[in-house]
Amino acid sequence: MTTPLPTRRLGTNGPEITIVGFGAWAAGGGGWAFAWGPQDDGESVAAIRHAIGKGVNWIDTAAVYGYGHSEVVVGRALAGIPASERPLVFTKCGLRWNDADRMAAPARDSRPARVREECEASLRRLGVERIDLYQVHWADETGTPVEDSWGEMLRLVAEGKVRWPGVSNYDVALLESCAKLGHVQSLQPPFSMIRRDVGGAQIPWCAKHGTGVIVYSPMQSGLLTDSFTAARAAAFAPDDWRRMSPQHQSPSLERNLALRDALKPIAAKHGVTVAAVAVAWTLAWPGVTGAIVGARSPRQVDGWLPAATLRLDAADLAAIASAITKTGAGSGPTTPA
Repeated sequence: MTTPLPTRRLGTNGPEITIVGFGAWAAGGGGWAFAWGPQDDGESVAAIRHAIGKGVNWIDTAAVYGYGHSEVVVGRALAGIPASERPLVFTKCGLRWNDADRMAAPARDSRPARVREECEASLRRLGVERIDLYQVHWADETGTPVEDSWGEMLRLVAEGKVRWPGVSNYDVALLESCAKLGHVQSLQPPFSMIRRDVGGAQIPWCAKHGTGVIVYSPMQSGLLTDSFTAARAAAFAPDDWRRMSPQHQSPSLERNLALRDALKPIAAKHGVTVAAVAVAWTLAWPGVTGAIVGARSPRQVDGWLPAATLRLDAADLAAIASAITKTGAGSGPTTPA
């Protein structure tokens, strides 16, 4: 029998979610602007179902992942699971892509009509009647006031198409603007030992205002995992977005891998993977509700799942802060408040 995973409440009057959730970005497959390279749909379905079987109770995806394909794959994984046993499904809107040029960067478009159109399309692809957490993916770049986008999100909640409203990649000023119209249930920011800036701004704001935080890329897109190497970075598939990532290139790559290596004694001390230590570090920050962790196979799920029950002690956190400073990896606060 699987031991229940720890949970935390997402925001004010939100759901109790396991402190690790399944990230379905890579399930979008290859051949689009921010792909992770080729991915087998069957492996994605197996990984999702494995995570659910291990007790993970939420899946995070987005319309833009594979230009709808990730949501289709998530829908396949959910099909046949009784409603009472289904995980919560979180998805996102606000990125408009061009199917005629799949490698072009999607436009950040959260006009009200676009938010509504994407919601209806996501419901169909996922095969659900309501989206549990619906998030605006990035701040709009069409000139649409954030109040208009957020107002439409709140209307979708009132209509029962969305259960809880949230945002992703918003700064404090945008969060403040949204909160004037209606409570922001959740923020999804990037957060890892390497990318730490939100630890000094958005996360404290959310803790003060009853907004949940589900962080993404806690393993910094593979860098903070046991098996990552410079050779692997050099051999990324042509359509792997990490080819464009400064963190995966010199000189940042060497600093980041030095930080990863410094985590190995901590992982050995607890009998877990480096990946689990990296995820557990994000969960040690007050205000963080959960971490989105991607997986392309059931084996990868097993690598990070122990993060849910790993508690880093004061000595661990001090050692990590020292390693961050020594290596010069990333930016932002080095120690949880």
